[in-house]
Amino acid sequence: MASNTSGTTQNPSYSQFACIGSGFSAICLGAQLQRWYGITDVYFFEKLSNLGGTWFANQYPGAACDIPAALYSLSFELHDDWTALMPPWKEIWEYLKGVADKYNLTSKITFNATVEKCEWINETGRWRLTIHRNNTNDPQQDNVFFHECQFLFSAAGFFNEPRDLDIPGLETFKGPVAHSSRWRHEIDLRDKNVVVIGNGCTGTQIVPAILPIAKRVTHLTRSKHYFFDRHHDQKARYLLRQLPGGLWLERFLIFLRSENNFRGFFMTKLSARFRRSQRAESLGYIRATAPQKYHSLLTPDFEVNCKRRIFDTGYLSSLHSPNLTLTNQTPARILPDGIEFTSGETIPADVLILANGFKVYRYHATIPVLGRNGTSLAQHFDKFGGPAAYNCTAMHGFPNFFLIVGPNSLQGHTSVIMAAENSVNFALRVLRPILTNVHKKGSSIVEIRQEAEEQDVALLQAALKKTIFFSGCKAWYLHDKGNGEQYNGTTYPFSQAWFWWRCLFPTWADWEFSVSGLASLLPAFRLSECCVNC
Repeated sequence: MASNTSGTTQNPSYSQFACIGSGFSAICLGAQLQRWYGITDVYFFEKLSNLGGTWFANQYPGAACDIPAALYSLSFELHDDWTALMPPWKEIWEYLKGVADKYNLTSKITFNATVEKCEWINETGRWRLTIHRNNTNDPQQDNVFFHECQFLFSAAGFFNEPRDLDIPGLETFKGPVAHSSRWRHEIDLRDKNVVVIGNGCTGTQIVPAILPIAKRVTHLTRSKHYFFDRHHDQKARYLLRQLPGGLWLERFLIFLRSENNFRGFFMTKLSARFRRSQRAESLGYIRATAPQKYHSLLTPDFEVNCKRRIFDTGYLSSLHSPNLTLTNQTPARILPDGIEFTSGETIPADVLILANGFKVYRYHATIPVLGRNGTSLAQHFDKFGGPAAYNCTAMHGFPNFFLIVGPNSLQGHTSVIMAAENSVNFALRVLRPILTNVHKKGSSIVEIRQEAEEQDVALLQAALKKTIFFSGCKAWYLHDKGNGEQYNGTTYPFSQAWFWWRCLFPTWADWEFSVSGLASLLPAFRLSECCVNC
């Protein structure tokens, strides 16, 4: 890609496809473009110094996948050499790097590049990106350049902006502070009093990993979670892989088991019965594994599936360690050398590790994308009361633009990589009439109809009202719309199998196709339903 390396580039570079981010979703897009259409004219803009997204950013001690890797991988690039059912981050990253190299995508990524704005140019039918390229060696050599594309994808992900710590006094702390997604490898934990704040999936991976190193670890809990054993039969996995198609069979069996858990998300008698069995299993495991003195701190007082379940990586057994303290006391403020609680008690701290999550809810709105008439994503979402998109992927007023793992894409029971791959495949199916010129009308722009998006979002939100999330759960999935009503722009209310099916067959009547440059003069037309096999 041609671009100036100093100052501001006024003449934009161009590619047919452009993508924000370089994690799983982006690599999937680049690979599928080649596999389906033989298209290699795509560029990626990554704000970090290497590819991988979440799996490059999160290098904290103990970082690992919490979904079986056989399912947490791309269906067209199965891997037969995972060292564990849920492998460490480095193994996931190496897998992703291998896929990127196989499809020659690494050379198409601009690293240390922050996309400052994406603007739809109606006259040309293109997206123009304003990109700030950071020179990590000399900030004075930073530069801004422009890039244009016909089709724009966002693969920025949910978990990229650390949540601010809501405890006063952080700026007074004298020791090092590290957020899990901004891990500082230079921090020496040996002979240190370490305080870990946050006890979700991340915090419970960090604690057992640093216990053998630190002098003392204090873990501040803010909520309770359902823990499950990561049990698996290594011999069964080995035998499966000896069979013809064994990798596919293993993936399919894990998928079926994951989908089975989906039945516990509804407010029905059958779902309630399933949740009771899951609760009994989890509490039995907690009581058998954790010290009795901590049982009250670990036993949830809400229903299973209100929050993401945690597959134990040795955290519960680590609570027996004499150099670990688990507490749910409320911090009043951070001191230069410790933490003071509202009770007046203080504890020493040499290092603070923040595992307090991310600014998940409004992440889409922070993407600087301006559609027709300069409408931003935030303004578009405000019309619905929160993040929303047709089939979690497309929005009216944002032509030729697709979100991968967009609003309502997440599910607490299965792999997000499946959702990402389904989203990519859906977008590329929608684009097929343009990319293959199947209707011979020369269209170059596609946009979801407003009424189609509104109807789809209304249906999805109505379905969510019937799930466990609206039973009184307090989780980051939910957002207060400001009128006392809660909105869920995060989770998907149907099974992943249903999402796959929806992505397999686009409803062509919901889409409008037009010609760039002439869109204001020619009426938009819709593909007929007979084009379902396009």
